[in-house]
Amino acid sequence: MEAADYEVLSVREQLFHERVRECIISILLFATLYILCHIFLTRFKKPAEFTTVDDEDATVNKIALELCTFTLAVALGAVLLLPFSIISNEVLLSLPRNYYIQWLNGSLIHGLWNLVFLFSNLSLIFLMPFAYFFTESEGFAGSRKGVLGRVYETVVMLMLLTLLVLGMVWVASAIVDNNKASRESLYDFWEYYLPYLYSCISFLGVLLLLVCTPLGLARMFSVTGKLLVKPRLLEDLEEQLYCSAFEEAALTRRICNPTSCWLPLDMELLHRQVLALQTQRVLLEKRRKASAWQRNLGYPLAMLCLLVLTGLSVLIVAIHILELLIDEAAMPRGMQGASLGQVSFSKLGSFGAIIQVVLIFYLMVSSVVGFYSSPLFGGLRPRWHDTAMTQIIGNCVCLLVLSSALPVFSRTLGLTRFDLLGDFGRFNWLGNFYIVFLYNASFAGLTTLCLVKTFTAAVRAELIRAFGLDRLPLPVSGFPRTSRKTQHQ
Repeated sequence: MEAADYEVLSVREQLFHERVRECIISILLFATLYILCHIFLTRFKKPAEFTTVDDEDATVNKIALELCTFTLAVALGAVLLLPFSIISNEVLLSLPRNYYIQWLNGSLIHGLWNLVFLFSNLSLIFLMPFAYFFTESEGFAGSRKGVLGRVYETVVMLMLLTLLVLGMVWVASAIVDNNKASRESLYDFWEYYLPYLYSCISFLGVLLLLVCTPLGLARMFSVTGKLLVKPRLLEDLEEQLYCSAFEEAALTRRICNPTSCWLPLDMELLHRQVLALQTQRVLLEKRRKASAWQRNLGYPLAMLCLLVLTGLSVLIVAIHILELLIDEAAMPRGMQGASLGQVSFSKLGSFGAIIQVVLIFYLMVSSVVGFYSSPLFGGLRPRWHDTAMTQIIGNCVCLLVLSSALPVFSRTLGLTRFDLLGDFGRFNWLGNFYIVFLYNASFAGLTTLCLVKTFTAAVRAELIRAFGLDRLPLPVSGFPRTSRKTQHQ
């Protein structure tokens, strides 16, 4: 063989080893996420649904749980996708020729983006509908009972759902773009239909983030206040402990003397209330034993960090709005080739990249808090060891929709300059200036409105309670005036 042939073989062998290495890294990363999500879901599932007398129902629930674990792992991967890409770019900039990070390259990052896009399509369009229909199916009438009969019914229902969604996408395509070429492109199921359908789902996810994130940013202050110990000026733990012990004693008396009340009592409900009060009292005892550092330093620092992160997010979005009016390059766009390690995606270098990653995680957590705090989706909130299988499926679908829209959400708001890779940058609405501009303006306006309303009301209420003004017969805003009849009583 000639030297040129040996050179071609060596290049092919090197490419083969690189592909194998990327495949192994991807499998290890996904396996880690899968194990973490499986441990997480087992803490919320109902044990009674997996230990039933009917082995068929238990088997169906186990299969559905594994599908939910896969979907939640994909959602977690979508959350980590953009931060991992930003950090990888900064690492390659800092250590361009390090031997131990040669596995970290643009080809690996681009492959991870494509895998997340593929698995998101697979989970939203096939796996989650299959899991839901599978848990609700009973098999066709007259067929043999068993898991296989349920599989047949689920497959038929899934095919009917696919036809329904296909028709809806055709109607939407005809309304949005009444063009023969655009309709014919939908015949290519893999190359055009699935990305188009996922583009619609991603747009709904971005709209959901627009609603939930401002609400979550306002709720983060109250949620953090419940988790941390407040200073004595803002919280009276002795009074809370006294009230909790008084309520527990009253409920215990009703349980011990059920005949003393002429109304029928729900003993199970009373026992649950007593257990909840005991748990609350234990938590209050722990909060009372907190050190002065935790009480007087931890809470103010946490509130200050939340305020800085929220204000920084609104400031970045406001600057991005001005950039959209001046520079066309501020529009979100896709990038086919991942050219990492050449230039930083932040003007502040590595420090700016860290700020971008922190803001992305903070907005994602805020969106989840806002999602479960909203009246529409509050009923989906999972409960510890008391979440039904259908509720787990609904939570996984919603979390996947939110997380898969996070890269597009972050790039649209200008939180990062990292362009969208793979099929994430092929969404048609990303090139529409009016949609992007209105989205940024709506986010800045809603976040500012929620923060001003919630923060001022919370501070006013806390100060009024701290100084005892809520106990006085004063016309204080936010507290009803006590009537004279109540005062004499």
